[in-house]
Amino acid sequence: MNVKSIIEIVKEAGEIMLSAKRPKIMEKSGHANFCTETDEKIQAFLIERLKALFPEAEFLGEEDGQDVFSAKMSSGYCFVIDPIDGTSNFIYEYRPSVISVGLLKNGKPHMAVVYDPYDDIAFSAVSGQGAYMNDEKIMSSEAPLKDALSVFGTAPYYTELQDRTFDIAKKLLPLCVDLRRSGTAAWDMCCVAMGRCSLYFELKIQLWDYAAAALIAEEAGCMVTDTEGKPLSYTGATSVICRARGVKEIPACFR
Repeated sequence: MNVKSIIEIVKEAGEIMLSAKRPKIMEKSGHANFCTETDEKIQAFLIERLKALFPEAEFLGEEDGQDVFSAKMSSGYCFVIDPIDGTSNFIYEYRPSVISVGLLKNGKPHMAVVYDPYDDIAFSAVSGQGAYMNDEKIMSSEAPLKDALSVFGTAPYYTELQDRTFDIAKKLLPLCVDLRRSGTAAWDMCCVAMGRCSLYFELKIQLWDYAAAALIAEEAGCMVTDTEGKPLSYTGATSVICRARGVKEIPACFR
């Protein structure tokens, strides 16, 4: 199995997203936490196709009751799937929305694909082999924070984090050119990886949000940690700061 095989399957799943009409919406726990029938359809498709490609792998997915990390997922291979990262964007036709597939090996990121079907942009990485956007190798920016955009997520499902999130954002704004928010963590980290911006943060995201994009960012030269500078766990929810090569230290506003 190679990463190109995963890209081909994820691109097929992208056709499901592109062809969806007026998705049926189901609410989950947490503020503005939605799932659609398209999320479930894409996840089922990915599991079926990836299981045929790699039958010995475990699967962790955001939807359909497959969202609990178990001890056996820390050994061997485990696919971590977010069928639509940016479901609210998808519902309201506000771009982007992406499909994220990460493959863990013994609890560590091994392969990754993040795909935006609307613009046909596929990010990919294999541990130790660099990061790519549509077969072109990418590296994060060497610009200092003062000369770069920053992007952040609002952790909308966790309302108790709103005050701290926007306090950090307020303090970060004068340190950079400007702030952006896309509504998809995987896309944001890929934007740091390809040099469009130089810092992304969010105070709580789930494993399926970062399992693929964190590897792509690291392979593009980024530093990806939690807000205290510790390595990501790859077992569940965490805070995240993704810094491009030019952002040497975590800004003081996170302390």
